[in-house]
Amino acid sequence: MEFIKTLKYNFKNASIVEKLIYINISVFILGLLMTVFSSLFKIQSTFLGDWFALSSSFSSLLTKPWALISYGFLHGGFLHILFNCMWLYLFGRLFLDYFTQKQLLSFYILGTLWGGLFFLVAMNFFPLFAGQTYTLVGASAGISAIIIGTATHIPNYQLRFALIGYVKVWHLAAFFVVLDLIKLAGSNAGGHFAHLGGALFGYLYISSLSSKELDIFKPFTNLFRRKKKAPLKTVHNSKKKMATTGPFKNKSENQQQIDEILDKIGKSGYDTLSKEEKEFLFKQGKKQ
Repeated sequence: MEFIKTLKYNFKNASIVEKLIYINISVFILGLLMTVFSSLFKIQSTFLGDWFALSSSFSSLLTKPWALISYGFLHGGFLHILFNCMWLYLFGRLFLDYFTQKQLLSFYILGTLWGGLFFLVAMNFFPLFAGQTYTLVGASAGISAIIIGTATHIPNYQLRFALIGYVKVWHLAAFFVVLDLIKLAGSNAGGHFAHLGGALFGYLYISSLSSKELDIFKPFTNLFRRKKKAPLKTVHNSKKKMATTGPFKNKSENQQQIDEILDKIGKSGYDTLSKEEKEFLFKQGKKQ
């Protein structure tokens, strides 16, 4: 079928942000279909919810350890997945201006893991939740890691919103964190604990890239630091000795242009880039 081929082609050539959105939407649609068939046959439970959502029960975790990650691809409703995909797209694209696609995927997965752990600890520690079993779904913890990580790296970068104008990234991130804090005793307390877990991971991880005090992240930070290119070796021949010199001897022309564009973004914002610069940066990001 032509439609299926088009979907496969689009997915194959999409960025990691778009692939994560495609996966989340596909799982959501699958869940809707399974719910319909479960209702038709008067089955009270669904396969996805039973096997891939994260329960607050530690005994359930022993039989489904993958739920610490898989819950991050499930959603409880249309608005839930709509807003998650919207924030993932907005901050995911901004994240890729400074980091690689593999790094974004690592942030999404590890942020989801931290969010799940925070959820489990909170639901089993605070007396408010004693004697009850809760279930966690949603990509918010992974997305929170991306949002807070981005805000930690470029706090004064400004995003433009309709009717509001320009808003600094750290202001937006702080708003999300405060919102989660004041809702920790609400009806979706587990979800907000998970958000804070992902947010804490994003903050500590980015902070650890330039701080020697956070060596507990050393096994992971190698994933996030850009690999340094080996210095060019001096070339010898029978006639004369040649050596590379100049300020860009360790950088390719593409890397030099990327650095110049990133400097421009840091000073003036993404919107000041020309169409050619945006296209060049997008193509380079897909290669990484």
